[in-house]
Amino acid sequence: MIIWLSDTKILEHKPFKKTYNIAGKNITLESWKLALLIDWSVVITDEDGNYLLTTAGINENVKPGTDFFPMTVDFQEKYYATGKIGWNRFMKRESRPSEASILNSRLIDRPIRPMFPKWTVNEVQIISTILSSSGTSDYGFYWITGASIALMLSGTAEFEWPVSWTRIIVDQNDEFKFDPTIDDLKTAKLDLTIAWTLDAITMVESQWQEVNEDLVIKAFEYAHSIVKEFCNMQLDFVSEYSRLHALPKSKIVVKHLPQDYKKKIADYVTEEKMTPLYHVWKTEFHDEMHKLWKEVKEWIWDVSDADPVTEAEIDECVYMAIKKHMRKRVLNEKIRLDWRKTTEVRPVWWEFGILPRVHGSALFQRWVTQALTITTLGWPGDIQIIDDMFEENTKRYIHHYNFPPFSVGEVRMMRWPGRREIGHGRLAEKALEPVLPSLEEFPYFIRMVSEITTCNGSSSMASICGSSMSMMDAWVPIKNIVSWVAMWMIFDDENGEYEVLTDIQAQEDFLWDMDFKVAGTVKWLTALQMDCKIKWLSMDIIRKVITQSQMALESIRVDMTKTLSTHRPELSPFAPFIVSMRIPVDKIREVIWKGWETIQRITKEFEVKIDINDEGMLSVTAKTQEGGKNAIDYITKMLKWVEVGDTWIGKVAKILDWIGAILDLGQNKSWMIHISKIAKERVTNIWDYLKVGDMVEYKVISVDTVAWKVGLERVIKE
Repeated sequence: MIIWLSDTKILEHKPFKKTYNIAGKNITLESWKLALLIDWSVVITDEDGNYLLTTAGINENVKPGTDFFPMTVDFQEKYYATGKIGWNRFMKRESRPSEASILNSRLIDRPIRPMFPKWTVNEVQIISTILSSSGTSDYGFYWITGASIALMLSGTAEFEWPVSWTRIIVDQNDEFKFDPTIDDLKTAKLDLTIAWTLDAITMVESQWQEVNEDLVIKAFEYAHSIVKEFCNMQLDFVSEYSRLHALPKSKIVVKHLPQDYKKKIADYVTEEKMTPLYHVWKTEFHDEMHKLWKEVKEWIWDVSDADPVTEAEIDECVYMAIKKHMRKRVLNEKIRLDWRKTTEVRPVWWEFGILPRVHGSALFQRWVTQALTITTLGWPGDIQIIDDMFEENTKRYIHHYNFPPFSVGEVRMMRWPGRREIGHGRLAEKALEPVLPSLEEFPYFIRMVSEITTCNGSSSMASICGSSMSMMDAWVPIKNIVSWVAMWMIFDDENGEYEVLTDIQAQEDFLWDMDFKVAGTVKWLTALQMDCKIKWLSMDIIRKVITQSQMALESIRVDMTKTLSTHRPELSPFAPFIVSMRIPVDKIREVIWKGWETIQRITKEFEVKIDINDEGMLSVTAKTQEGGKNAIDYITKMLKWVEVGDTWIGKVAKILDWIGAILDLGQNKSWMIHISKIAKERVTNIWDYLKVGDMVEYKVISVDTVAWKVGLERVIKE
């Protein structure tokens, strides 16, 4: 083989491979197996046939004027990984990322980003690609583990700690299980995804059903014991590799603010200059902020002897000074920008049924933040089919979250829903799914839409609280009202003190070190999401936040029940009427029959739509309540052996002169009405009373279960 000179340096990187046993599962790490031109690549495989490639790329050339951390994370699903062709009839190449891929990208980004210094300005790109999958679990702990190892091996010393995450469940027996299968997730009481360093939580996603606080804390602790093994595995792998090969020099550039200017500006921004920022509306707050920034810029350029700093650097120094003052007042004096207590929730208002033609609607307003939530009910045939790289799945409840530019007073281009909108929608689904009625109790497909019309912080709270009320307005019999609250924590690095704030408004948003969102009912919590900017967070803080959040949830829930405590007494006249029943699986064939013949006949006769699944759940969607019940009655009678007194409708298939008429009942069944039972008077010519194709209502007058004979008479309406 000829090795060109340009390839020699690349091929000096020898693959390094090592296998570890984590919680009884053999996991193999291998570097430089694939993607040889990127800064670093890691392949993770396991004994189940999963094969994940993660790459970390760092752009050494920083774009001029960059004043933020431009990191992107992309998670890629490949249909071939599970042996699927996938997509649709006309498009076989993977196209736009699926909703699951977008959510997974966010799950990788959120715990990785805080590990970099704030003023990192290099472009960093992390790409995780599933190349082979068993299809039994989502193995999310590989994604962040791969990204963390790739960043550490690339010489990124600024990436301070190994990060990993795990997914565990609590089953119906209150037992913990690591690396649950997709089937395990369907019956879990608690589904917890959590990211840690060796010592601290950095990110949490969770959904619960009837789980108390103590079990949640135990689940956190169990998850941490697993994640520690993954973090130690990373440290060992990097250490082993670095003993054999020198790690490359870091490309990361961190901008440092000039210390002399930073001190001058911090001294200039006094408590007196901060006064106009307190107890004002959002727009006034931003106006006062811009005035202060402008004043500081003019002052610093006047007093500076050396070359003046850039506007971006001045803005950051002012921002840091304001942040320091505000955080100090919260920590020391418990004073917030709007003078609320740290545990106080802003006033809320409700309005229901404001959209006359929709199936259910509610307007939630908390001070300035508004969410208009709309419920649309559909028949089971509307159910969403999820066709991703795993097995085909369905969703009977979806939540769409929209955040238009006018909601925050901005003028910008309208775009397709982004990662934030998709993430907020999925979060709402997690919060509300545990209280939804079963498909048997409420055989409707449910689509929720949250239109954020005005936002001054915590629009997710408005979305979920409003949706809970909107569903009740739409006659959805939810098990309990779900309320939602967003909590923030401020931490003092110098003395270790911290303060937990309830319901932060937009003006306070830049102060937090931890963002904690929780949803729950009067009995239990249903969902939790947490992101952390600091590099450690103890379980004591988690306990305090959960306890404080429950107080806020109860306060919000009481306000909600004052307006509407249960679902509406009747369905909207504009919603479809659905009646459902469960039939034995072995009877499905009788209902469908050849070419869906029976279904088509019932659909046409009663003007309904019929849906039946493999488990025997049959739903009839009708324009009127009467039509739906008549169709169900027809199907019920059709499936049972007849009894004396039953009435039925059959189609005349054949006339036998002097004998009677053969009625076609469907499902390859036919019975005969004797000539003596066709009319009250004596019949000599059947053709005078019936013709082939006529629909005849008849009554069962006798049943011989030994000879399997049924006696019928025609029902004559006066």
